Amino acid sequence: MPHTPSVTPLIARPGSALKGRVTVPGDKSISHRALMFGALAIGRTRVEGLLESEDVVNTASAMRAFGARVERLDDGTWQIEGAGLGSLLEPEGVIDYGNAGTGVRLALGLVGSHPVAATFTGDASLIKRPMGRVLDPLRQMGAQVVSRAGDRLPLTIRGAATASPIRYRVPVPSAQVKSAVLLAGLNAPGETVVIEPVATRDHTERMLIGFGADLSVETDDAGQRTITLAGQPELKPQDIVVPADPSSAAFPIVAALITEGSDVVVENVLLNENRTGLLLTLQEMGADLVIENVRETGGERLGDIRARHSKLKGITVPAERAPSMIDEYPVLAVAAAFAEGVTHMPGLEELRVKESDRLAAVAAGLKANGITCQEGEDSLAVEGRKGAIGGGSVVTHLDHRIAMSFLVLGLAADRPVSVDDGAVIATSFPSFRTLFAGLGADIAESGERAA
Repeated sequence: MPHTPSVTPLIARPGSALKGRVTVPGDKSISHRALMFGALAIGRTRVEGLLESEDVVNTASAMRAFGARVERLDDGTWQIEGAGLGSLLEPEGVIDYGNAGTGVRLALGLVGSHPVAATFTGDASLIKRPMGRVLDPLRQMGAQVVSRAGDRLPLTIRGAATASPIRYRVPVPSAQVKSAVLLAGLNAPGETVVIEPVATRDHTERMLIGFGADLSVETDDAGQRTITLAGQPELKPQDIVVPADPSSAAFPIVAALITEGSDVVVENVLLNENRTGLLLTLQEMGADLVIENVRETGGERLGDIRARHSKLKGITVPAERAPSMIDEYPVLAVAAAFAEGVTHMPGLEELRVKESDRLAAVAAGLKANGITCQEGEDSLAVEGRKGAIGGGSVVTHLDHRIAMSFLVLGLAADRPVSVDDGAVIATSFPSFRTLFAGLGADIAESGERAA
């Protein structure tokens, strides 16, 4: 299916302080997994707080194509009727994942150990993104892949009739690769083992245990994690409450820190230790951040984060922290533009293969708005403001986080900042403009002013 989305240029204008309490949409990583594990469980799974973005809705459609009954109820909760492992039906048509890199990579793992064939495609951004790191271990498990584009979408994968469990060492830190192998391992006899030299977000492991899988994790003195999954369990349906997405919470948090006079509380934010790298980094930069009302739900910590305007200072962010905040580097670069001194960010090679080449896109956006930065092969150094900031136009490359990050920049800049397309924001944060308007921000379509 061709993708011809409408283009919506947006502009953010500096103005008043941001004030209020907000709740950002549900965590995208947990939302994808809730739908998939619900489809593999026997019985009815209910999900409250599911992120209703384009990416997650595409996963819901994919699970329907595989035979699960997925519906949104009148009270806003989602219900998934699964038939159990080994029960996937062969989709009748092509599964279009739009811009959802996480969704399609996890779905490839799901198909990899089921004896069905499925063809996946995506939008102009997704078809450029490499899938080889996921496909390589799936081939070792017996899956067959047909692609004319060198392990890029569109491609067809046929799962193994009887998948072979493997022992797989993840070559680069990637929760998506780890999760795809574990998803495939669910329907493989015997034990599938994933060795993770650097810890990444562990939502898959936590949720699998919650659904009744026999999974164990051992961590050695060097921090290497060995995850062992016993195949072919009977997954039990669950009631799941999805916490607010920390990657989405990053935008109002950073906006409050850099906009004079601001005081914002973001409620119910996921505080998983593998997702809090940005908060730690901002605190090291001198941010006035307070975490309140910490509690647990479904095995995950969450809390309310209060952010107030702060005088930030440049630091060097440890490279080993990158996996815990990989999606937050674009908005961290915006925060760094308002810090005193230089902020060094090494270990960013993974940004080259996101929805866009995020490293290049961030550097170009900063320079377009008068901010001095140095882009390396796997690093970025941002020099805090020495003169006027803003006034530039940013090319988003169909990347929602580039669009949102530079709109945040515009709220605290000296001159407005525009992005060439804000429509792509709907892939992860459909309520972005409404939420910011409620805080007092001026973000509108180009040529208009916010109401």
